[in-house]
Amino acid sequence: MELKEYQQKSLDQVRQYLETLNNWRRISDLASKEAHVKGVVNFPQQAWEKIVKTPYRSRKDGVGEYLPNFCLKIPTGGGKTLLAVKVIDLINTQYRQKQTGLVLWVVPTTQIYNQTLGQLRNREHPYRQHLDVATGGRTIILEKTDRFTPLDIKDNLVVLLLMLPSANRVVKETLKIFKDSGGFQSFFPPEDDIEGHKKLLSLFPNLDAFGKDSGFFGRQIKTSLGNTLRILNPVIILDEGHKAYSEGAQKTLWGFNPSLIVELSATPQDESNILVDIKGAELNREGMIKLDLHVTNKSSTNWKDTLLASAEKRNALEEKAKEYQANSGEYIRPICLIQAERTGKDQRGNKFIHAEDVAEYLQKTAGIPKEHIAIKSSEKDDIEGLDLFSPSCPIRYIITKQALQEGWDCSFAYVLTILTNPTSKNNLTQLVGRILRQPFARKTGAKELDESYVFCFQQRGADLMKVIKKGFESEGLGDLTTQIIHDGAEESASPEEGEKTVSLRKEFKKFAGQILLPVFVIKDGHSWRRVSYEADIISQIDWENADFSSLKNLPLEARTDTDTEFSVGLSADKGQVIEQHGLHRLANGGLALDTVFIARHLLEGIPNPWLAYEIAQEASKSLVARHGIVKVANELVFVIEELRKKAESEKDRLAHEIFVQMLKDNKMRFMIVRGGNGYTMRDKLKVKRSSRTLTRHDEQPLQYSLFDFVPEEQFNETEKSVAWYLEEQEKLLWWYRNISREDYAIQGWRKHKVYPDFIFSEISKKDRAEFDKVFVVETKGLHLKDNDDTKYKTKLFEYCNKLAKERSLTDIGLSLKERTVSFEIISDDEWQVKVRELLKGEGQVATPLSK
Repeated sequence: MELKEYQQKSLDQVRQYLETLNNWRRISDLASKEAHVKGVVNFPQQAWEKIVKTPYRSRKDGVGEYLPNFCLKIPTGGGKTLLAVKVIDLINTQYRQKQTGLVLWVVPTTQIYNQTLGQLRNREHPYRQHLDVATGGRTIILEKTDRFTPLDIKDNLVVLLLMLPSANRVVKETLKIFKDSGGFQSFFPPEDDIEGHKKLLSLFPNLDAFGKDSGFFGRQIKTSLGNTLRILNPVIILDEGHKAYSEGAQKTLWGFNPSLIVELSATPQDESNILVDIKGAELNREGMIKLDLHVTNKSSTNWKDTLLASAEKRNALEEKAKEYQANSGEYIRPICLIQAERTGKDQRGNKFIHAEDVAEYLQKTAGIPKEHIAIKSSEKDDIEGLDLFSPSCPIRYIITKQALQEGWDCSFAYVLTILTNPTSKNNLTQLVGRILRQPFARKTGAKELDESYVFCFQQRGADLMKVIKKGFESEGLGDLTTQIIHDGAEESASPEEGEKTVSLRKEFKKFAGQILLPVFVIKDGHSWRRVSYEADIISQIDWENADFSSLKNLPLEARTDTDTEFSVGLSADKGQVIEQHGLHRLANGGLALDTVFIARHLLEGIPNPWLAYEIAQEASKSLVARHGIVKVANELVFVIEELRKKAESEKDRLAHEIFVQMLKDNKMRFMIVRGGNGYTMRDKLKVKRSSRTLTRHDEQPLQYSLFDFVPEEQFNETEKSVAWYLEEQEKLLWWYRNISREDYAIQGWRKHKVYPDFIFSEISKKDRAEFDKVFVVETKGLHLKDNDDTKYKTKLFEYCNKLAKERSLTDIGLSLKERTVSFEIISDDEWQVKVRELLKGEGQVATPLSK
């Protein structure tokens, strides 16, 4: 499962914090040892202050030691479970530095519990596969009723799912988890080992115990699951973490003496330590969610009219889905979620809209086959056990009251129909997020299938929009509330709704078609076209030139773990190449050193499976010759990680060489090309009517933005500061916020294109209404200043600057005034100075051109 850009950045942030946390823990341990007192250094806070700018809220575990904890703020549809399993791997490698142990995965509802359990137990599911790869197949998924042993914990990564009420000791009916029970005796000293009990209680004073110190047998520790968790120092994954902030829940979780707590939440509490904050705009840019959201508010008082309108929309979407499948081969079956007022078997009638009323209307009036309709309630669950994504599944309508508010993960849901009485309080807020996930986590390119739809009736317009926006906020998508379109069927449309087109500022209209920027192009016959990463660079890599020799000296450390691993082999299907056959355990305590298994994990970097096999085979032979088969097998996960890193590194190195050689051979150029293969700055911009325009920090209108209207939602706080600073520069003529994935991009020797943040120009020395130079600027956060991505972009921009100097506009026959372009990367700690240097100004407030 390929990570999205924002997901990879999030994991990089987590990795950086965990590395720093581990360093500070060592410092803390040393200080505690010297002082003979635990907890001398608040190492989680020290690490936090090195990485994160926001204040840290310290917590302590059940034995009084500092407890590292952080939150991943992930909006609906952002892949929180995928990030969770990736984070578990990072915690094990960067912080705990072992692949075994206990993970306590705490969830708030039965729906989420069943969904997560099913995903983690399914060995074909990407989440489980990632855990298996990270642990060498040594993953065990358990529930609280299952038993496990110290050997299970020692030899495996054990993930124990637990419902939040079970973790809250205050709730009487769930005290069972803390009661003395059979099955966990092996974790504790024998009953007659009085000193053993005493020693364990000194290490973990918060263990539940019988008796008194003065008694004949002293204090006897209860052999409960709760006590077992306390001595294992689990990593806690807290799903929907904002629901666990009652005093009882927090104390119970801390009392498990965890080594670290990771919260997952779309809307964290104020007390959460937010390490990663993913914005809705990032999901939208990656095509993860269906936006725009279209809301149709029927004026008819008859709920059946609303239901029919939504059925018609769903049918239309299915026709689009069939067209999409014919062109792409990907199956989508649009589903309509319907919220009724009652679902109980004894609640039909009494003027409330019942689920059975809705089903009856769909069958008898709308002509929907019975097998296409399902009811989901506490009493009736027609979708239990069904794979809603399967082409053989007939379900197209799901009727519920509120059973889909949480844990719903079917991206085929496109239409939400609200049939609750307009005057009653409904759960529209919670249901909005159920239709936002995009199938396959990417846009289809078919407009209708890339958006979502809500139908309701006789709701007050202003109140309806507030509720929808609140729904977005409850899903962690508050920054996208402007992307709601009120269709208002059977109502007159408000002039504030929909889109509007904004044009260049009047003093800049003369530049329409003249702001041209160079791109990397390749010779194609007698013409030039834009460079394609796959067709022009990766396809030319000769992997025989890849150098994996450094892996021969890869340091390995022996382990005594008993490992479990996938057994895989070559597939009879040449297109599939590799397939999984099953699991096996080795008696000698190591993994089977399977070359095909290793090769399978190199395919992301090396597209040729046969070559991947050869590289895996050669690396295996070299390592075995030096370390022996048992040692290599025991460290197979580490070997695979290093091989994958090296494959990516070699791919970048060889791609870079090809890139440079094409430039030397004049097969590739960096220049301006007229027509579809070049880039001309747009002269019109479509924005939402409900968008707010960015203003200066003193609330005065912008004066030097290329367009009159600049949507504020396109800017984060740093980018706002840059824009405001540009507005104050004396020698600036105009500036533009380049829109990622839409505007100007530079394709280098890596897969992802570079979308600079800002484009601005310097006033001409000859004419203050003209410009001679254009600056293309990428901004970087201070913590990213020296990372690999920044180094790559810096090198790429060096080529751009060198090549831009060698070729002017007049060289390619354009009858325009000669202008130059400069590419720059600036970081948070230097951007003000750098911008001033670029424009050679002193930072004085400029005189508006309109004057």
